[in-house]
Amino acid sequence: MLRKIIRIDEEKCNGCGLCIPNCHEGAIKIVDGKAKLISDAHCDGLGACLGHCPQDALTVEERDTDAFDEEVVQRDLAKKEKIKEPLACGCPGTAMRKLKAEKIEKPEDLESQLSHWPVQLRLVPPAAPFLQGSDLLICADCVPFAVPDFHSRYLAGRAVLVGCPKLDDLEHYREKLKAVFLEARPSRVTVLRMEVPCCGGLAQAAMEARDRVIPETPLEIHTVGVQGGILRQEIGKK
Repeated sequence: MLRKIIRIDEEKCNGCGLCIPNCHEGAIKIVDGKAKLISDAHCDGLGACLGHCPQDALTVEERDTDAFDEEVVQRDLAKKEKIKEPLACGCPGTAMRKLKAEKIEKPEDLESQLSHWPVQLRLVPPAAPFLQGSDLLICADCVPFAVPDFHSRYLAGRAVLVGCPKLDDLEHYREKLKAVFLEARPSRVTVLRMEVPCCGGLAQAAMEARDRVIPETPLEIHTVGVQGGILRQEIGKK
């Protein structure tokens, strides 16, 4: 039958997986590092996943294909609920690798630069006093393990909010950051993300919230390599 259905441009797709939790029919999964439709019958063609792809790899097209089968979808979703698979297999961010670290002969005497608690984005209230007018660092939770001078280079003098867009609810992050920006009005925002594609959702959520609430506030995005180097520094533009 002729109907609307999602089309995935594999050239644009980076395998971040942000579309998956926003496809309520479970029609998309990551295969060999790319998002793919598991079958046309699982896609209702309504496009709920469209606005969640940072690469614009998703579009709706009209073509001759199988009808949407809600009965099959519900049956498969029930199976997934029992299996409880938390991660999308094939995501580049979960690929295992062994890294070579340089040996430090004599560790330096270092002091923590953390100035408040809690730090998790999910736990910090938007009206927290330490956020008011702050120089705000929004940090992926893998970053401090990779950046050797994280405390002195990034944390000193800043308030920090920590989260993982891969494991947490990205939509919750968007709404929480809007609330934080509305209440706290930070003077500047720096986003620290890892180089893996699935980490891009954190920067995307921060930019969307900034653009909605405090569009004139400067925002920078620093991308960290898995061995700790700063690969890119970008200005988050509207």
